[in-house]
Amino acid sequence: MKAIVKVLAMAAALACASTASAQSAGQFTAKFGLNQLTPKVESGDISAPALPGSKGDVDSDIQPVLILAYGLTDNISLETALGTPYKHKIYGAGAIAGTGELGTVEALPATLFAQYRFGAPNSTFRPFVGLGATYAYFMKERGSAKMTAVTNPGRGVPTTFSIDNKFTYTVQAGMAVNFNEKWFADVTVNKARLRTDVHFSTGQTQHMKLDPVSVILAVGYKF
Repeated sequence: MKAIVKVLAMAAALACASTASAQSAGQFTAKFGLNQLTPKVESGDISAPALPGSKGDVDSDIQPVLILAYGLTDNISLETALGTPYKHKIYGAGAIAGTGELGTVEALPATLFAQYRFGAPNSTFRPFVGLGATYAYFMKERGSAKMTAVTNPGRGVPTTFSIDNKFTYTVQAGMAVNFNEKWFADVTVNKARLRTDVHFSTGQTQHMKLDPVSVILAVGYKF
């Protein structure tokens, strides 16, 4: 992460000595970087018989990502990403804050973006915005003994859970910096609107507003 930040910081100095070529019509680009995905959680209560006010929280995760894009025109492009699932820990909040880790889940938010890139194709600095269709896929949900204690105390049966997969949308803003005709780096911020429901094996449910924000630092190559 620090190395990518240093590369971005060097871009202004390099720009004066290079002839820049940004993404343009018919051009493929590939970039590799790190993505920090942070859910902005607003949790509903776990339904009865859990203690009233039993809420949840979800921590962030960082994973490597490969991002591919294709220029439809000099200003409009399509972009998608390939990567490993994000691994999130789930904690108690509200009335059960301090109970520790309730479970874990892996998430794979597949998104196809349509982007608009400002400026001319030969601009050194090129901001962009995007709007994407996202499918949030959840897998490998695992509850802990603490989740069982919260949802099913005294029964001796471990609680399992599942999270609904959802179609939604994601907005995007970023800045690309071109080192030369082939190499570039960029920083991107994505924010998704994501609300879903958790279903426990005990029959209880919980509504979750996740609305994750991702920050991506990447270096790329233009083909």
